[in-house]
Amino acid sequence: MAFPSRRRRRSCSLHAVLLFSFLFLIGLSFAEEASHDGDSPKFPGCDHPYNLVKVKNWAHGVEGETFAGITARFGAFLPKEEKNSYRLTAVFSNPLNGCSPSSSKLSGSIAMAVRGGCDFTTKAEVAQSGGAAALLVINDEEELAEMGCEKGTSAQDISIPVVLIPKSGGQSLNKSIVNGQKVELLFYAPVRPPVDLSVIFLWIMAVGTVVCASVWSEIAASEETNERYNELSPKETSNASAFKDDTEKEVIDINVKSAIVFVITASAFLLLLYFFMSSWFVWLLIVLFCIGGIEGMHNCITTVILRICRNCGRKKLNLPLFGETSLFSLLVLICCVVFSTVWAINRQASYSWAGQDILGICLMITVLQVARLPNIKVATVLLCCAFVYDIFWVFLSPIIFHQSVMIAVARGDNSGGETIPMLLRIPRFADEWGGYDMIGFGDILFPGLLVSFAFRYDKANKKGIANGYFLWLTIGYGVGLFLTYLGLYLMDGHGQPALLYLVPCTLGLCILLGLVRGELKDLWNYSSEDASSRASSGLA
Repeated sequence: MAFPSRRRRRSCSLHAVLLFSFLFLIGLSFAEEASHDGDSPKFPGCDHPYNLVKVKNWAHGVEGETFAGITARFGAFLPKEEKNSYRLTAVFSNPLNGCSPSSSKLSGSIAMAVRGGCDFTTKAEVAQSGGAAALLVINDEEELAEMGCEKGTSAQDISIPVVLIPKSGGQSLNKSIVNGQKVELLFYAPVRPPVDLSVIFLWIMAVGTVVCASVWSEIAASEETNERYNELSPKETSNASAFKDDTEKEVIDINVKSAIVFVITASAFLLLLYFFMSSWFVWLLIVLFCIGGIEGMHNCITTVILRICRNCGRKKLNLPLFGETSLFSLLVLICCVVFSTVWAINRQASYSWAGQDILGICLMITVLQVARLPNIKVATVLLCCAFVYDIFWVFLSPIIFHQSVMIAVARGDNSGGETIPMLLRIPRFADEWGGYDMIGFGDILFPGLLVSFAFRYDKANKKGIANGYFLWLTIGYGVGLFLTYLGLYLMDGHGQPALLYLVPCTLGLCILLGLVRGELKDLWNYSSEDASSRASSGLA
């Protein structure tokens, strides 16, 4: 079996720099924007909040597609639950723009009018004077528009609800009416819960991934490695030992220069995505994600199973391109490829989030085994750069680009409906509007590097749970995530740079503990070589 050369290790380092920079640019925590009604004012008025509306429709008693609409700044409020609303017949105004009294009978019905010809308040006043129970305005484009009014005008006397729907919804309703079908509509405005149960599961997944990646070396114990390679031949013990040593050398220690390169490369990738985002570009990211997910899942599955059943990897195959390969490893690889392919094909399905999370978690666990922080000095440079990067591209980039570059890329603007897969996501189970709570890979990987270092440092220095760093940094990471979602709630669902909270709660806590314990100098200049020499002297 050939061993990796030093040249390969250098290429692996370059690969890791690019991989981390690629994942780094998706370093934002998200949750779907929530609307908070609070104590809504009563009509009449001209300062009502804009609320999303569900518009259900029936044609000859057969329920059709539910449309999403938006309320006006004036008029009556809609019920928050479907059971409290009324199902009424829909009638087109005549003229269609609804700017003058209608020749169609509107009494007790929902009047429908197309946008244009006059302002929204005029349409509402005409519909109300005709006895309509509500007004449905059909927009002339797919985007929802705000229907405002000026205080002190007659708009404050409008007492019927006014809702606007996109052009496609109006075309669907018009088609049913033209075909002579009786169309009935029902409006209600469900309120999005400020906090969903999915946030708790997402928190558990993120913290669990960091903890699992940190202690993975204990799962993949060295005895299992020796067992696997000694099975090739009892006489090849020295080769097996050489393989083990060389495998350990393949771990990449990030240095200060690499940390700075991360930020520069990640910013370049982010701008590239911002200016040239398209469906084919997102597809390229999906392919790269699948490749990384396959490798990560293969690594995780084989490690765990071989730890339990060491004899599973005994049978070998000699393949033309891959050489001698374990049959078990090959079967796992095939299963991983099938899993990833099925996810990619069904990535738009409602259940695809589960497959994406599995691939993503396996990928991150594997990445955190390959790249490591050697000491707190490098961690400070890397996480401080990440801290500035996150804040700039979320909060300060609108000054230059007139919108948040990070949020625009994460939303997938101009991506043809495709979304970037480099994040963990869970559906908002209690939200009638659906959507997902999400966290970017960068918000797990970069704090995860520091937590993993803390675990290795505690182990090398034989520290206990309480007087070590791993437990406290894990708690700090969990608190930082909690503060992220608290900030998300307080800022009404606006995307938050999670590292704004995570860096102080992890790096800041580590430095503070080091100062209090008098160990900051050792943490700052620590190296794995020093740990090895200490262990050797201890054994001697």
